[in-house]
Amino acid sequence: MDDCVTIKKKHLQRPIFRLRCLVKQLEKGDINVVDLKKNIEYAASVLEAVYIDETRKLLDTEDELSDIQSDSVPLEVRDWLASTFTREMGIVKRRPEEKPKFRSIVHAVQAGIFVERMYRRTSSMVGLAYPAEVIVTFKIPVPNLISFAEALEVGYSKYKNPYHNLIHAADVTQTVHYIMIHTGIMHWLTELEILAMIFAAAVHDYEHTGTTNNFHIQTRSDVAILYNDRSVLENHHVSAAYRLMQEEEMNILANLTKDDWRELRSLVIEMVLSTDMSGHFQQIKTMRHTLQQTEGVDKAKAMSLILHAADISHPAKSWELHYRWTMALMEEFFRQGDKEAALGLQFSPLCDRKSTLVAQSQIGFIDFIVEPTFSLLTDSMEKIVMPLIEEASKSESPAFGTPSQNSLGAVSNAEAQRRPSFKSTSDGGTHTENSLATVDLTSFKDNLMKIIQANKERWKELAVEEELVKNVGEQEKDQSRNSTDAQLQEETTRIQNESSQGSDGTTCPPRSIVLQVVSFDTPLSDESNSEKCTNSDPNQKDLTDAQQETQNTDPLNGEPKHCKKSEDSVKATEKEALIQN
Repeated sequence: MDDCVTIKKKHLQRPIFRLRCLVKQLEKGDINVVDLKKNIEYAASVLEAVYIDETRKLLDTEDELSDIQSDSVPLEVRDWLASTFTREMGIVKRRPEEKPKFRSIVHAVQAGIFVERMYRRTSSMVGLAYPAEVIVTFKIPVPNLISFAEALEVGYSKYKNPYHNLIHAADVTQTVHYIMIHTGIMHWLTELEILAMIFAAAVHDYEHTGTTNNFHIQTRSDVAILYNDRSVLENHHVSAAYRLMQEEEMNILANLTKDDWRELRSLVIEMVLSTDMSGHFQQIKTMRHTLQQTEGVDKAKAMSLILHAADISHPAKSWELHYRWTMALMEEFFRQGDKEAALGLQFSPLCDRKSTLVAQSQIGFIDFIVEPTFSLLTDSMEKIVMPLIEEASKSESPAFGTPSQNSLGAVSNAEAQRRPSFKSTSDGGTHTENSLATVDLTSFKDNLMKIIQANKERWKELAVEEELVKNVGEQEKDQSRNSTDAQLQEETTRIQNESSQGSDGTTCPPRSIVLQVVSFDTPLSDESNSEKCTNSDPNQKDLTDAQQETQNTDPLNGEPKHCKKSEDSVKATEKEALIQN
């Protein structure tokens, strides 16, 4: 007992010793209930604090590619993955204990006073036809939508990017729509959230410069200075898109209430900022942690994952599309590399036209980025949608028009009735509702993974060819280098031999002394006290006698030039040469 008292005094703030002492007291039957309760509560509070701290570390630790072994992935590819999909200074994340606050949207979109009038105007426009229920649901003035879409196209074409252009924006928007339909996640979202998803996808790369965030930071561009090096491009995309809607004729959200406008803007900002590839691993960690919890899935996080997955989805599409997108992206990288070379900057990974390993980079991209992302996406969709499917099957009623319990709380009957009935045309020409009964998550996942694996196999075949070309190029360089070295060595040996012996076979002074002698260039006439010493130039060795005679003649007076010095001049020259040596 005394030992326990000593330990308690010495380690009062260490719950592990408190608990051990309590165990000893229980074994001896000597325990105070008040002390037992106090110590257990204290230990519980400490453990809870440790859990929160460790959870925060799990979410906020420095991003890393810990799964990538240096011997399995080329260094250039590893550098690209690290520089593109991680960041050294992350933005402060929400603490795990801070539960996301989402207001239950009872009235997702209010009835607009201009709906009927705008629909009448639209029906008269040539080549444009919008179902009345679509206009009633989203309340977007069609002329404003047209003006806004045209402005988006102009912005996406501003820098003439091979990859980040209006086609990429359309591709990502269509992919987001596909994911919402085929996973059934649209049944979990309100109309406002669906609108936010489509809108965020459409504007997510607006006015992209064709260069990376790191390039902006390194060159200290205006946008890098404006956004303090944090998600530079992504911040600009959202800001510039909303700036367009400051113009009345482009304000597609004119009929939203203030609360809905703020809610939509909050979702759009979070989703677009999540497309900053440097936050990839942090996003994956956060979502995985969310799936391990018993609470519902954060809607904004799930929606952000969908947009992020759509943004990097081309490896999950047919080889023809995937290959074209890859080549377009590589050309955009190379153009950045050209700019870096012109500015005297070091090449960013995969930006050097002459050394980039395209096939290897795509294999690494698929292995460490695409596959884990889509695996997490399908897992997330299963956790969210499966309870909805089970409930819908129990009620034996259509998904729309029936109240259902989603992961964040109950959906009112009125809200469920207002959800749009997305329809698709079957081969027979009839329309079937995309209800929860038609959702097949297993097929959705299997199809994605099958395509991704097939594309990876194609890249592996190309990687073999890529490696052969690389090795041949290196061998040619080595051979060229060895040949050059041999030529230099041969030339050096020949010059040394010729320097040590005159053209007439007599020994001449070392070349440095001969050059020093000739540099005086003093015309001397006393031939009796001179000594002929021809400096043999290797470049003049094959000259004809006439050429040599011409070169040995003074062009001013036609008299022969001789390597002769008076005795005093030679001595003076030798003295100076000795001093220099």
